[in-house]
Amino acid sequence: MLKKLLIMTLTLSLFAPVHGAIDILITEGLDSARPIAVVPFSYQGSQPLPDKVSSIVAADLARSGKFNPTQVPQMPQQPTSAENVDFAAWAEQGVDTIVIGQLEDVRPGVLSVSYQIIDVVRGQMTGGGSQMLEEGRLVSSNDHIMFESRPLQFETQDSRRISHAISDKVFEKLTGIKGAFQTKIAYVLVKDSGERPYQLVVADYDGYNEQIIVRSNEPLMSPVWSPDATKLAYVTFENRQAQIFIHDLYSGSREMVASYPGINGAPAWSPDGSRLAMVLSKDGNPEIYVMDLLTRKLTRLTNNRTIDTEPSWAPDGQSLVISSERGGRAQLYRLDINTGKAKRLTYTGEMNLGGAITPDGKSMVMVNRTRGNYHIGRQDLKTGTLQVLTKTYLDESPSISPNGNMIIYSTLHNQDQVLALVSIDGRFKARLPSGSGQVKSPSWSPYM
Repeated sequence: MLKKLLIMTLTLSLFAPVHGAIDILITEGLDSARPIAVVPFSYQGSQPLPDKVSSIVAADLARSGKFNPTQVPQMPQQPTSAENVDFAAWAEQGVDTIVIGQLEDVRPGVLSVSYQIIDVVRGQMTGGGSQMLEEGRLVSSNDHIMFESRPLQFETQDSRRISHAISDKVFEKLTGIKGAFQTKIAYVLVKDSGERPYQLVVADYDGYNEQIIVRSNEPLMSPVWSPDATKLAYVTFENRQAQIFIHDLYSGSREMVASYPGINGAPAWSPDGSRLAMVLSKDGNPEIYVMDLLTRKLTRLTNNRTIDTEPSWAPDGQSLVISSERGGRAQLYRLDINTGKAKRLTYTGEMNLGGAITPDGKSMVMVNRTRGNYHIGRQDLKTGTLQVLTKTYLDESPSISPNGNMIIYSTLHNQDQVLALVSIDGRFKARLPSGSGQVKSPSWSPYM
Protein backbone atom coordinates (compact mmCIF):
# COMPACT_ATOMS: atom_id res chain seq x y z
CA MET A 1 0.00 0.00 0.00
CA LEU A 2 2.71 2.47 0.98
CA LYS A 3 4.77 1.60 -2.08
CA LYS A 4 1.77 2.43 -4.26
CA LEU A 5 1.46 5.78 -2.49
CA LEU A 6 5.07 6.61 -3.39
CA ILE A 7 4.67 6.30 -7.20
CA MET A 8 4.01 9.60 -8.98
CA THR A 9 4.25 11.56 -12.36
CA LEU A 10 3.71 15.26 -14.49
CA THR A 11 4.30 18.20 -17.09
CA LEU A 12 3.46 21.83 -16.32
CA SER A 13 1.58 24.55 -18.18
CA LEU A 14 -0.19 27.86 -17.91
CA PHE A 15 -2.66 29.09 -15.31
CA ALA A 16 -6.15 28.89 -16.87
CA PRO A 17 -9.80 29.12 -15.81
CA VAL A 18 -12.10 26.10 -15.65
CA HIS A 19 -15.76 26.56 -16.52
CA GLY A 20 -18.29 25.09 -14.10
CA ALA A 21 -17.97 24.01 -10.51
CA ILE A 22 -18.11 20.97 -8.30
CA ASP A 23 -21.62 20.56 -6.90
CA ILE A 24 -21.92 19.66 -3.22
CA LEU A 25 -24.61 17.09 -2.48
CA ILE A 26 -25.44 16.79 1.23
CA THR A 27 -26.02 13.12 2.02
CA GLU A 28 -26.38 12.98 5.80
CA GLY A 29 -26.60 15.12 8.93
CA LEU A 30 -28.91 18.08 8.27
CA ASP A 31 -31.76 16.70 10.40
CA SER A 32 -29.63 16.82 13.54
CA ALA A 33 -28.20 20.29 12.83
CA ARG A 34 -29.31 23.56 14.44
CA PRO A 35 -32.28 25.25 12.71
CA ILE A 36 -31.54 28.69 11.28
CA ALA A 37 -33.10 30.93 8.63
CA VAL A 38 -31.23 33.16 6.19
CA VAL A 39 -33.97 35.39 4.85
CA PRO A 40 -33.57 36.66 1.25
CA PHE A 41 -31.80 40.00 1.52
CA SER A 42 -33.80 43.04 0.41
CA TYR A 43 -32.44 45.01 -2.54
CA GLN A 44 -32.80 48.66 -3.44
CA GLY A 45 -31.34 49.28 -6.87
CA SER A 46 -31.56 48.50 -10.54
CA GLN A 47 -28.31 46.75 -11.50
CA PRO A 48 -28.49 42.97 -11.96
CA LEU A 49 -27.12 40.86 -9.09
CA PRO A 50 -24.66 38.15 -10.24
CA ASP A 51 -25.19 35.94 -7.18
CA LYS A 52 -27.83 35.75 -4.47
CA VAL A 53 -25.99 36.56 -1.25
CA SER A 54 -28.53 34.99 1.12
CA SER A 55 -28.53 31.71 -0.84
CA ILE A 56 -24.74 31.47 -0.67
CA VAL A 57 -24.76 32.15 3.08
CA ALA A 58 -27.45 29.52 3.66
CA ALA A 59 -25.52 26.96 1.59
CA ASP A 60 -22.31 27.70 3.50
CA LEU A 61 -24.00 27.19 6.86
CA ALA A 62 -25.60 23.94 5.68
CA ARG A 63 -22.25 22.59 4.47
CA SER A 64 -20.65 23.31 7.83
CA GLY A 65 -22.68 20.45 9.27
CA LYS A 66 -23.80 22.57 12.21
CA PHE A 67 -26.85 24.33 10.75
CA ASN A 68 -30.04 23.35 8.95
CA PRO A 69 -31.28 26.43 7.08
CA THR A 70 -35.01 26.81 6.48
CA GLN A 71 -35.97 26.64 2.80
CA VAL A 72 -37.40 29.92 1.50
CA PRO A 73 -40.89 28.49 0.66
CA GLN A 74 -41.18 27.26 4.28
CA MET A 75 -40.39 30.64 5.82
CA PRO A 76 -43.38 32.18 7.67
CA GLN A 77 -42.30 35.66 6.54
CA GLN A 78 -39.44 37.47 4.80
CA PRO A 79 -38.66 40.49 7.00
CA THR A 80 -36.36 43.19 5.67
CA SER A 81 -35.45 44.65 9.08
CA ALA A 82 -35.31 43.61 12.73
CA GLU A 83 -38.42 45.66 13.44
CA ASN A 84 -40.49 43.53 11.04
CA VAL A 85 -39.67 40.13 12.58
CA ASP A 86 -42.63 38.03 13.80
CA PHE A 87 -40.79 36.18 16.56
CA ALA A 88 -43.73 33.94 17.48
CA ALA A 89 -44.05 32.68 13.90
CA TRP A 90 -40.36 31.73 13.73
CA ALA A 91 -40.41 30.15 17.19
CA GLU A 92 -43.38 28.02 16.17
CA GLN A 93 -41.22 26.56 13.39
CA GLY A 94 -38.43 25.80 15.88
CA VAL A 95 -36.05 28.41 14.41
CA ASP A 96 -34.04 30.17 17.13
CA THR A 97 -31.85 32.40 14.92
CA ILE A 98 -32.50 34.33 11.73
CA VAL A 99 -30.19 36.35 9.48
CA ILE A 100 -31.63 39.28 7.54
CA GLY A 101 -29.83 41.72 5.27
CA GLN A 102 -30.13 44.73 3.01
CA LEU A 103 -28.42 45.34 -0.34
CA GLU A 104 -28.24 48.76 -1.97
CA ASP A 105 -26.74 50.29 -5.12
CA VAL A 106 -23.78 52.57 -4.48
CA ARG A 107 -22.76 53.20 -8.09
CA PRO A 108 -22.62 51.05 -11.22
CA GLY A 109 -20.79 47.84 -10.40
CA VAL A 110 -20.63 48.56 -6.65
CA LEU A 111 -23.08 47.46 -3.96
CA SER A 112 -23.42 47.92 -0.20
CA VAL A 113 -24.61 45.19 2.17
CA SER A 114 -25.67 45.30 5.82
CA TYR A 115 -26.95 42.36 7.84
CA GLN A 116 -28.18 41.40 11.30
CA ILE A 117 -28.12 38.17 13.30
CA ILE A 118 -31.28 37.99 15.41
CA ASP A 119 -32.03 35.83 18.46
CA VAL A 120 -35.63 34.68 18.02
CA VAL A 121 -36.03 33.37 21.58
CA ARG A 122 -34.85 36.60 23.19
CA GLY A 123 -36.91 38.64 20.75
CA GLN A 124 -40.03 36.67 21.64
CA MET A 125 -39.39 37.16 25.36
CA THR A 126 -38.91 40.92 25.04
CA GLY A 127 -41.39 41.57 22.28
CA GLY A 128 -38.65 42.59 19.89
CA GLY A 129 -37.00 44.96 22.31
CA SER A 130 -36.81 45.59 26.04
CA GLN A 131 -36.78 48.69 28.20
CA MET A 132 -33.84 49.49 30.45
CA LEU A 133 -32.97 52.37 32.77
CA GLU A 134 -30.11 54.55 31.57
CA GLU A 135 -29.23 57.84 33.33
CA GLY A 136 -32.69 57.93 34.88
CA ARG A 137 -34.50 57.38 31.53
CA LEU A 138 -36.16 54.31 30.03
CA VAL A 139 -34.52 53.46 26.72
CA SER A 140 -35.06 50.63 24.27
CA SER A 141 -32.58 47.75 24.27
CA ASN A 142 -32.05 45.69 21.15
CA ASP A 143 -30.26 42.82 22.86
CA HIS A 144 -32.18 40.37 20.63
CA ILE A 145 -29.89 41.61 17.82
CA MET A 146 -26.84 39.41 18.36
CA PHE A 147 -24.78 41.20 15.70
CA GLU A 148 -25.33 44.12 13.34
CA SER A 149 -22.80 44.82 10.64
CA ARG A 150 -21.67 48.17 9.37
CA PRO A 151 -22.40 48.72 5.64
CA LEU A 152 -19.86 46.85 3.51
CA GLN A 153 -19.15 48.00 -0.04
CA PHE A 154 -18.06 45.50 -2.69
CA GLU A 155 -17.85 45.12 -6.43
CA THR A 156 -20.53 42.93 -7.97
CA GLN A 157 -17.99 40.34 -9.15
CA ASP A 158 -16.96 39.90 -5.50
CA SER A 159 -20.43 38.90 -4.32
CA ARG A 160 -19.42 35.31 -3.57
CA ARG A 161 -16.43 36.47 -1.52
CA ILE A 162 -18.53 38.92 0.51
CA SER A 163 -21.17 36.20 1.00
CA HIS A 164 -18.54 33.83 2.38
CA ALA A 165 -17.33 36.62 4.69
CA ILE A 166 -20.86 37.01 6.04
CA SER A 167 -21.05 33.24 6.54
CA ASP A 168 -17.78 33.35 8.49
CA LYS A 169 -19.16 35.99 10.85
CA VAL A 170 -22.48 34.17 11.40
CA PHE A 171 -20.71 30.85 11.97
CA GLU A 172 -18.24 32.33 14.47
CA LYS A 173 -20.91 34.33 16.30
CA LEU A 174 -23.10 31.27 16.80
CA THR A 175 -20.47 28.57 17.42
CA GLY A 176 -17.42 30.38 18.80
CA ILE A 177 -15.38 28.71 16.03
CA LYS A 178 -13.71 30.76 13.31
CA GLY A 179 -15.43 30.26 9.96
CA ALA A 180 -13.53 28.80 7.00
CA PHE A 181 -15.82 29.70 4.10
CA GLN A 182 -13.27 32.02 2.45
CA THR A 183 -10.72 29.22 2.13
CA LYS A 184 -9.81 27.23 -0.98
CA ILE A 185 -9.09 23.64 -1.93
CA ALA A 186 -6.53 22.19 -4.30
CA TYR A 187 -7.02 18.82 -5.95
CA VAL A 188 -6.00 16.67 -8.90
CA LEU A 189 -8.52 16.30 -11.72
CA VAL A 190 -8.05 13.52 -14.27
CA LYS A 191 -10.06 14.18 -17.42
CA ASP A 192 -11.71 11.22 -19.13
CA SER A 193 -10.24 12.24 -22.51
CA GLY A 194 -8.24 14.89 -24.34
CA GLU A 195 -4.70 16.17 -24.27
CA ARG A 196 -2.87 16.66 -20.97
CA PRO A 197 -5.70 15.01 -19.01
CA TYR A 198 -4.01 15.43 -15.61
CA GLN A 199 -4.68 18.80 -14.00
CA LEU A 200 -3.85 20.44 -10.70
CA VAL A 201 -6.80 22.66 -9.82
CA VAL A 202 -7.48 25.33 -7.19
CA ALA A 203 -11.05 26.34 -6.31
CA ASP A 204 -13.06 28.00 -3.61
CA TYR A 205 -13.90 25.58 -0.81
CA ASP A 206 -17.36 25.04 -2.38
CA GLY A 207 -15.97 24.24 -5.84
CA TYR A 208 -16.59 27.62 -7.49
CA ASN A 209 -13.94 29.70 -9.28
CA GLU A 210 -11.91 26.71 -10.40
CA GLN A 211 -8.54 27.51 -11.95
CA ILE A 212 -6.09 25.12 -13.53
CA ILE A 213 -2.60 25.54 -12.12
CA VAL A 214 -0.86 22.66 -13.92
CA ARG A 215 -1.69 20.53 -16.98
CA SER A 216 0.17 17.30 -17.66
CA ASN A 217 0.30 14.19 -19.80
CA GLU A 218 1.43 12.31 -16.70
CA PRO A 219 -0.24 11.86 -13.30
CA LEU A 220 0.11 14.52 -10.59
CA MET A 221 0.22 13.88 -6.86
CA SER A 222 0.38 15.33 -3.36
CA PRO A 223 -0.54 19.03 -3.65
CA VAL A 224 -0.09 20.83 -0.33
CA TRP A 225 -0.57 24.49 0.64
CA SER A 226 2.03 26.79 2.15
CA PRO A 227 0.96 28.25 5.52
CA ASP A 228 0.35 31.68 3.95
CA ALA A 229 -1.80 30.11 1.19
CA THR A 230 0.27 31.71 -1.59
CA LYS A 231 2.06 28.58 -2.86
CA LEU A 232 1.53 24.91 -3.57
CA ALA A 233 4.13 22.18 -3.32
CA TYR A 234 3.48 19.06 -5.40
CA VAL A 235 5.17 16.10 -7.05
CA THR A 236 5.92 15.53 -10.74
CA PHE A 237 7.78 13.10 -13.01
CA GLU A 238 9.46 15.45 -15.47
CA ASN A 239 12.30 14.16 -17.64
CA ARG A 240 11.66 10.66 -16.26
CA GLN A 241 12.66 11.83 -12.79
CA ALA A 242 10.50 12.21 -9.68
CA GLN A 243 10.65 15.85 -8.58
CA ILE A 244 9.09 18.18 -6.01
CA PHE A 245 8.11 21.65 -7.20
CA ILE A 246 6.85 24.77 -5.44
CA HIS A 247 4.38 26.81 -7.49
CA ASP A 248 3.68 30.46 -6.70
CA LEU A 249 -0.06 30.99 -7.19
CA TYR A 250 0.22 34.74 -7.75
CA SER A 251 3.17 34.98 -10.13
CA GLY A 252 2.66 31.60 -11.77
CA SER A 253 6.37 30.82 -11.38
CA ARG A 254 7.59 27.44 -10.21
CA GLU A 255 10.74 26.20 -8.58
CA MET A 256 12.15 22.68 -8.36
CA VAL A 257 13.28 21.90 -4.80
CA ALA A 258 14.00 18.16 -4.90
CA SER A 259 15.22 16.04 -7.79
CA TYR A 260 17.42 13.38 -6.20
CA PRO A 261 17.84 9.87 -7.62
CA GLY A 262 14.86 7.69 -6.77
CA ILE A 263 11.79 8.86 -4.91
CA ASN A 264 11.09 12.55 -4.23
CA GLY A 265 7.64 12.70 -2.71
CA ALA A 266 5.05 13.59 -0.06
CA PRO A 267 6.01 17.27 0.56
CA ALA A 268 4.67 18.91 3.74
CA TRP A 269 5.17 22.53 4.83
CA SER A 270 6.21 23.35 8.39
CA PRO A 271 3.74 25.60 10.26
CA ASP A 272 6.03 28.62 9.86
CA GLY A 273 6.66 27.94 6.16
CA SER A 274 10.45 27.81 6.54
CA ARG A 275 10.90 24.07 6.04
CA LEU A 276 9.55 21.30 3.85
CA ALA A 277 9.33 17.71 5.05
CA MET A 278 9.55 15.11 2.28
CA VAL A 279 10.26 11.48 1.45
CA LEU A 280 13.51 10.74 -0.36
CA SER A 281 15.13 7.44 -1.35
CA LYS A 282 18.40 8.95 -2.55
CA ASP A 283 20.31 6.89 0.02
CA GLY A 284 18.57 3.64 -0.89
CA ASN A 285 15.44 3.41 1.27
CA PRO A 286 12.43 5.78 1.49
CA GLU A 287 13.18 7.96 4.53
CA ILE A 288 11.88 11.20 6.04
CA TYR A 289 13.93 14.35 5.45
CA VAL A 290 13.38 18.02 6.30
CA MET A 291 14.68 20.75 3.98
CA ASP A 292 15.45 24.28 5.12
CA LEU A 293 13.93 26.27 2.24
CA LEU A 294 16.32 29.19 2.67
CA THR A 295 19.57 27.23 2.63
CA ARG A 296 18.29 24.02 0.95
CA LYS A 297 20.05 22.05 3.67
CA LEU A 298 18.62 18.56 4.18
CA THR A 299 18.28 16.85 7.56
CA ARG A 300 17.58 13.14 7.59
CA LEU A 301 15.19 12.13 10.39
CA THR A 302 14.70 8.37 9.89
CA ASN A 303 17.04 5.48 9.17
CA ASN A 304 15.10 2.25 8.78
CA ARG A 305 15.00 -0.72 6.46
CA THR A 306 11.25 -0.30 6.12
CA ILE A 307 9.22 2.40 4.35
CA ASP A 308 8.62 5.72 6.16
CA THR A 309 6.37 8.15 4.30
CA GLU A 310 3.50 10.70 4.40
CA PRO A 311 4.98 13.23 6.85
CA SER A 312 2.56 15.74 8.37
CA TRP A 313 3.57 18.49 10.79
CA ALA A 314 2.14 18.80 14.28
CA PRO A 315 0.79 22.31 15.01
CA ASP A 316 3.77 23.09 17.28
CA GLY A 317 6.28 22.45 14.47
CA GLN A 318 8.38 20.21 16.72
CA SER A 319 7.21 16.81 15.48
CA LEU A 320 5.84 14.98 12.46
CA VAL A 321 3.20 12.30 12.10
CA ILE A 322 4.47 9.67 9.66
CA SER A 323 3.20 6.42 8.15
CA SER A 324 5.70 3.64 8.76
CA GLU A 325 5.97 -0.11 8.27
CA ARG A 326 8.60 -0.44 10.99
CA GLY A 327 6.18 -2.49 13.13
CA GLY A 328 5.10 -4.76 10.28
CA ARG A 329 2.03 -3.27 8.66
CA ALA A 330 1.71 0.48 8.19
CA GLN A 331 0.86 2.43 11.35
CA LEU A 332 1.18 6.05 12.42
CA TYR A 333 4.06 7.35 14.52
CA ARG A 334 4.93 10.71 16.02
CA LEU A 335 8.50 11.61 15.09
CA ASP A 336 10.41 14.19 17.15
CA ILE A 337 12.39 16.31 14.68
CA ASN A 338 15.03 17.21 17.25
CA THR A 339 15.80 13.74 18.61
CA GLY A 340 14.62 11.52 15.76
CA LYS A 341 12.74 9.35 18.24
CA ALA A 342 9.39 7.92 17.12
CA LYS A 343 6.38 6.98 19.23
CA ARG A 344 3.68 4.72 17.85
CA LEU A 345 0.23 6.34 17.92
CA THR A 346 -2.18 3.83 16.33
CA TYR A 347 -3.06 0.23 17.16
CA THR A 348 -6.71 -0.15 16.09
CA GLY A 349 -7.40 -1.98 12.83
CA GLU A 350 -5.12 -3.63 10.31
CA MET A 351 -3.41 -0.44 9.07
CA ASN A 352 -3.49 3.32 9.61
CA LEU A 353 -2.18 5.79 7.03
CA GLY A 354 -2.05 9.47 6.11
CA GLY A 355 -2.27 10.89 9.62
CA ALA A 356 -2.72 14.62 10.36
CA ILE A 357 -3.22 16.34 13.72
CA THR A 358 -6.17 18.73 14.04
CA PRO A 359 -5.41 22.45 14.52
CA ASP A 360 -6.26 22.27 18.24
CA GLY A 361 -3.73 19.45 18.71
CA LYS A 362 -6.27 17.18 20.41
CA SER A 363 -7.09 14.67 17.66
CA MET A 364 -5.56 12.97 14.67
CA VAL A 365 -7.34 12.26 11.39
CA MET A 366 -6.24 9.26 9.32
CA VAL A 367 -7.16 6.51 6.89
CA ASN A 368 -8.02 3.40 8.89
CA ARG A 369 -8.19 -0.08 7.35
CA THR A 370 -10.33 -2.57 9.25
CA ARG A 371 -11.47 -5.88 7.73
CA GLY A 372 -10.15 -4.70 4.37
CA ASN A 373 -12.22 -1.49 4.32
CA TYR A 374 -10.54 1.91 4.08
CA HIS A 375 -12.38 4.68 5.96
CA ILE A 376 -11.56 8.08 7.45
CA GLY A 377 -11.07 7.94 11.21
CA ARG A 378 -10.38 10.35 14.06
CA GLN A 379 -8.35 9.34 17.09
CA ASP A 380 -8.34 11.20 20.40
CA LEU A 381 -4.64 11.74 21.12
CA LYS A 382 -5.17 11.71 24.89
CA THR A 383 -7.28 8.56 25.24
CA GLY A 384 -6.33 6.76 22.01
CA THR A 385 -10.02 6.19 21.21
CA LEU A 386 -10.68 5.80 17.47
CA GLN A 387 -13.93 6.90 15.83
CA VAL A 388 -14.59 5.81 12.24
CA LEU A 389 -16.21 8.81 10.53
CA THR A 390 -17.12 7.55 7.04
CA LYS A 391 -19.00 4.70 5.41
CA THR A 392 -17.98 5.35 1.83
CA TYR A 393 -15.71 3.15 -0.29
CA LEU A 394 -11.90 3.24 -0.54
CA ASP A 395 -11.54 6.53 1.35
CA GLU A 396 -8.13 8.20 1.22
CA SER A 397 -6.18 11.50 1.33
CA PRO A 398 -7.98 13.29 4.18
CA SER A 399 -7.33 17.03 4.60
CA ILE A 400 -8.63 19.08 7.54
CA SER A 401 -10.21 22.54 7.29
CA PRO A 402 -8.17 25.23 9.08
CA ASN A 403 -10.80 25.58 11.82
CA GLY A 404 -10.80 21.82 12.43
CA ASN A 405 -14.52 21.54 11.74
CA MET A 406 -14.55 19.55 8.48
CA ILE A 407 -12.50 16.98 6.57
CA ILE A 408 -12.32 16.68 2.79
CA TYR A 409 -11.17 13.37 1.31
CA SER A 410 -11.16 11.25 -1.83
CA THR A 411 -13.54 8.30 -2.25
CA LEU A 412 -15.22 6.11 -4.86
CA HIS A 413 -18.86 6.64 -5.86
CA ASN A 414 -20.43 4.66 -8.72
CA GLN A 415 -16.91 3.65 -9.82
CA ASP A 416 -15.85 7.32 -10.08
CA GLN A 417 -13.26 8.95 -7.89
CA VAL A 418 -14.88 11.98 -6.21
CA LEU A 419 -14.33 14.24 -3.24
CA ALA A 420 -16.43 14.05 -0.09
CA LEU A 421 -16.85 16.01 3.14
CA VAL A 422 -17.38 14.74 6.66
CA SER A 423 -17.64 16.75 9.86
CA ILE A 424 -15.05 16.15 12.55
CA ASP A 425 -17.69 14.42 14.69
CA GLY A 426 -18.89 12.24 11.79
CA ARG A 427 -22.51 13.41 11.90
CA PHE A 428 -22.56 15.46 8.68
CA LYS A 429 -21.61 14.07 5.28
CA ALA A 430 -21.62 15.49 1.76
CA ARG A 431 -20.34 14.46 -1.65
CA LEU A 432 -18.73 16.64 -4.32
CA PRO A 433 -19.50 14.79 -7.58
CA SER A 434 -17.88 15.90 -10.83
CA GLY A 435 -19.02 14.92 -14.28
CA SER A 436 -15.78 15.95 -15.95
CA GLY A 437 -13.43 13.23 -14.70
CA GLN A 438 -11.84 11.69 -11.64
CA VAL A 439 -11.12 13.99 -8.68
CA LYS A 440 -8.57 13.08 -6.00
CA SER A 441 -5.77 14.21 -3.66
CA PRO A 442 -7.61 17.16 -2.04
CA SER A 443 -5.78 19.71 0.10
CA TRP A 444 -7.64 22.30 2.16
CA SER A 445 -5.96 25.70 2.31
CA PRO A 446 -5.08 27.64 5.46
CA TYR A 447 -7.03 30.83 6.12
CA MET A 448 -6.57 33.17 3.17
